[in-house]
This record gives sequence, structure tokens and C-alpha cells, in this order.
Amino acid sequence: MKAEIDKSIEVLNSGGIILYPTDTVWGIGCDATDEAAVQKIYQLKKRASSKSMLCLVANCAMLERHVEKVPELAYDIIDFSEKPITIVYDDPKGIAQNLIDEDNTLAIRVATDKFCQSLIQRFKKPIVSTSANLAGNPTPRSFLEIDEHILKGVDYVVNLHRNNVSTRPSSIIKLSEDGAVTVIRK
Repeated sequence: MKAEIDKSIEVLNSGGIILYPTDTVWGIGCDATDEAAVQKIYQLKKRASSKSMLCLVANCAMLERHVEKVPELAYDIIDFSEKPITIVYDDPKGIAQNLIDEDNTLAIRVATDKFCQSLIQRFKKPIVSTSANLAGNPTPRSFLEIDEHILKGVDYVVNLHRNNVSTRPSSIIKLSEDGAVTVIRK
């Protein structure tokens, strides 16, 4: 795993994009603070840049560095959720502008996968995580279902967990500063 993390960090530091296993489905990722790298993912996926993507952080301390005010409820949700959960936060900071939605929100998940956590901790910055499919196509449930265009379009494919099958994207909820909770995806 160390060699895969080292190579991934090398690619991320150079503004490249990686294809990697996450705590949900295979993801396409880059440095979430690098606008040019984020733009490469939009182009690879043939996705409108108005449709925002989420990013992964290693822990709550990193989350706090990239959200102006984390609602207290978020900590309970993160701690007690039985499956990966992505939370949409108001007022993100220190993130590539083209990742932030027009309503000044950003979807962030605290990674639970050991590889992702280790990668992000060593990289010391959030990374983008968007499903490894072309816009409008179904999300691949396994590495074998990933479109050739995606495989050829990334700068590095992580060589871990290629036989795993996942049928579950994360749940997504929005926590607004005014206390409103909205379930976006169960």
C-alpha cells in the first residue's frame, strides 16, 4: 500500500488525476485545491462544471480547515453513521473555486477506507472524489466496469482492491448553518 500511496501523491502533486478505490465506489481524484486539476476531471468525465463534485478529507481536523463553521450535528452524523456519508456544508474555504457550488456549498466526506485515509493524511490536502464514469452513464460497481475512456484518461490507476464490488454510493445530506437538514440521497 505504501508504494501506491507514494505514486498517488507524486501524481497529485504534479496536478495529475488518479483512479482509486474509495470507501464507496471507484473514484477519480485530484488535489481539491488545484483548479486546473479539477478542470481536467470535468473534461475527462464530459461533465458540466456547474455540476459540483465532492471531496474527501482524512479526519474532522481537516474538515474544520476547509469549512468555515462545521455544524455540531455533523460530528454526531460522522461518528454514528453505519455507512459512508457525504455532508454538504455551507461556506467552504481553501478549496478550488470550481469545486464549490454556486450556492457556496461543498460536499465533503470523511474517508473511512484505510487507503484513502492514509493517502489524504500523507498528502495533507483534501482530494476530489467523483465516480469513475462518464457524465450520464451508470456508476461502475467494480473496477472491471470502468469505461476505457476513463482508464486511459487518468494519470495513474491505483493497483489495489480491483476485485472488490460495491453497490453503494454514500448517503448525502445537507446541513445548513441555520440548522436545516436535507436528505439528498439515502
